[in-house]
Amino acid sequence: MTPLMLYDTYTRSLREFIPLHGSDVGIYTCGPTVYDYAHIGNLRTYLFEDLLVRALKMNGYRVRRVMNITDVGHLTSDSDTGEDKMEKGALRTGRSAWDIASFYTEAFRGDMRRLNILEPDVWTRATEHIPEQIDMIRCIEEKGFTYRTSDGIYFDTSRLPDYGYLARLDVEGLQAGTRVDVGEKRFPTDFALWKFSPPGQKRQMEWDSPWGVGFPGWHIECSAMSEKYLGPFFDIHCGGEDHIPVHHTNEIAQTEACYGTRLANFWMHGYFLQLGDAKMSKSSGEFLRVQTLIDQGYDPLAYRFFCLSAHYRAKLNFTWEGMDGAVTALSRLRSAAYELGEPGEVDPGFVDRFTGQVNDDLNLPRAVALVWELLRSDLPAPTRKATLLYFDQILGLDLAGWKPEEVSVPAEILALVDERQKARKEKRFADADAIRAQVTAAGFEIEDTPQGPRVKPKK
Repeated sequence: MTPLMLYDTYTRSLREFIPLHGSDVGIYTCGPTVYDYAHIGNLRTYLFEDLLVRALKMNGYRVRRVMNITDVGHLTSDSDTGEDKMEKGALRTGRSAWDIASFYTEAFRGDMRRLNILEPDVWTRATEHIPEQIDMIRCIEEKGFTYRTSDGIYFDTSRLPDYGYLARLDVEGLQAGTRVDVGEKRFPTDFALWKFSPPGQKRQMEWDSPWGVGFPGWHIECSAMSEKYLGPFFDIHCGGEDHIPVHHTNEIAQTEACYGTRLANFWMHGYFLQLGDAKMSKSSGEFLRVQTLIDQGYDPLAYRFFCLSAHYRAKLNFTWEGMDGAVTALSRLRSAAYELGEPGEVDPGFVDRFTGQVNDDLNLPRAVALVWELLRSDLPAPTRKATLLYFDQILGLDLAGWKPEEVSVPAEILALVDERQKARKEKRFADADAIRAQVTAAGFEIEDTPQGPRVKPKK
């Protein structure tokens, strides 16, 4: 089998993936901040991570995937200012922060099911791991990497010579060129580990700590929870490209200070879904959800297929025309798969070629091209069907479970279809064409397939 090659953001290189522990793979994927619905740009990242998990399993690895739910501590600004997104969401909806966390978590899980994204092995909520986060802050404090301000405990990034290596940050340039008010922070890149509750204000989510009542910073959550479930150095850490300069950079800093590791052997990032020239985001208040697609009449799996058209490390521009094209292609693929009948044995040659494309840093556009080549091939139908279903372990389009919609066709139309078939066998093609015209005029259309004619209402 072709070795699995993955792009590691940390080394900026394509590296052969070799698990740290035999055939077991630990993978941590940054999950949603559950103050609102996920938009389809967010979900493109989770689709990339789903493809990665499926590829690892295809290569015979036992995968343990952990995904966090950020339900506290994610401020509206990456510079540790602004409101907590959960508190802001509660204010917007008139519900408690705990209620909206539960509601939007279930909405997110529903979107994952609609897109056929595999569930993680471990869901981990930030609010259920406050002691672990406090313990890690204590560790960082004992190693001499913290200082206290009036609003919290901060990480002193100047203590790490290689701080910002993941993002190749020009830290000296940032410090020299900063024009923003950093408050009591010593350096612009320093970040909060623990934030104090504002004086005289009772937050919905706050906890006692050795430093005072407050709540954890966003970054400490992922470092502490990934270490608990996967250890201080595991195989792969994933997220969106926006996590590179701040969130993942700070996760690495915390873990390096406490445990002396960069947390993960591979750092992998999915790139943005674009709307025109801008990335899709929630900050504008206007974003597309899976439910938006459904309301417009689109099958969510058509969006999954749409995302397969671009490499995960390439930006993808969303258009409705592109979605229409994905709908048409997926419909063709489903029909072709169904008409192949029962599966037989896979074709080793096509399987090797498909695996080679997947193992080339998840090159799904080329893998999908191979799907169409398979369907056009002269291999026996059972072989094509079995091979296609093998491919679908990665594609995740549920081709085995799809069936054409059953429609009620009047008996007189079915009789005309039978009469047309008889005319075709007797080579009375003019009569056959006239009968097809009758069927069309009655509001139905005939599709000739290898299994015989299929009749359905006209669209």
